[in-house]
Amino acid sequence: MSESPNEIDEIRARKREELEAQVTDAESDSGPDSAHSVPSEPIHIHGESELAEAIESYDVLLVDFYADWCGPCKMLEPTVQSLAETTDAAVAKVDIDQNQQLAQQYQVRGVPTLLLFSDGEAVEQIVGVRDESSLRSLIEQHL
Repeated sequence: MSESPNEIDEIRARKREELEAQVTDAESDSGPDSAHSVPSEPIHIHGESELAEAIESYDVLLVDFYADWCGPCKMLEPTVQSLAETTDAAVAKVDIDQNQQLAQQYQVRGVPTLLLFSDGEAVEQIVGVRDESSLRSLIEQHL
């Protein structure tokens, strides 16, 4: 059962490719506890347990409490999307009509309301529309 040098090289090349693919997969599956695995899209939260998990999973989390019927919320949407794409903070969205108890729990009295969590604690609450640069600097203070 002797193999030629060419066959051995082919087997080695295949094995190397398989191992490199496994390493790449392991790096991309490192999960939310990894420092570089913040999602680049807002996370849509449906209930208290999902929000608690997000708060626990990310060092810095910006939560946008919004309503579909809210004009200022729609104005803030591109800013929230951009912050999710360009900062090291995770961004989540909570529809107050679908999650009324959650909105009450976090004392959301008007929309949009943004809550900033750092290391599991609520550190800032912003009511109303703010420009992207002020929200970005607020996030960066807690990173």
